[in-house]
Amino acid sequence: MAKVAIVLGPDFEDVEFEQPRTQLAERGHEVVVVGTSTDEELTGKKGEVTFTPDVAVGDVSARDFDALVVPGGYSPDHLRTDEDVVRFVKAFGDLERPIAAICHAGSLLIEAGLVSGRTMTSWPSIRTDLVNAGAAWVDQEVVVDGRLVTSRNPDDLPAFIDAVDHQLQGAGVSA
Repeated sequence: MAKVAIVLGPDFEDVEFEQPRTQLAERGHEVVVVGTSTDEELTGKKGEVTFTPDVAVGDVSARDFDALVVPGGYSPDHLRTDEDVVRFVKAFGDLERPIAAICHAGSLLIEAGLVSGRTMTSWPSIRTDLVNAGAAWVDQEVVVDGRLVTSRNPDDLPAFIDAVDHQLQGAGVSA
């Protein structure tokens, strides 16, 4: 069983948070939601899902987890201005642990300095940002580049979740 962090801020894409959280747990992984604090209930941008983070980013380390998932929506843009969150995300890259980002989540990876030289996909509106940060952008439902998994949008969630689970098993961590 792997321990997976999902980093979450306000205005996340509801389904891009809820489906990976639920399905990775159903596959036997321990899923922990990490936020800037545990004092605030966060609401998805569509208002369909609310969630209070399990732990605050200042109380955990990337070393505590086997992988990181970053949902899209506006959450990554909010989180990229928080130095503790950026440091936490960067540490996963430094440790060469799996990082999975969907939709707009690549913006947080840009801030953490993790995209240069990588092949990635995303929501089309951040394509130029990723390219300007040194990534090669492709239009595919899921792209796996080493320990980095990226997808474009909610329609890609089945392939995205499968790729995350495969990364966890490939790391010698299995459900």
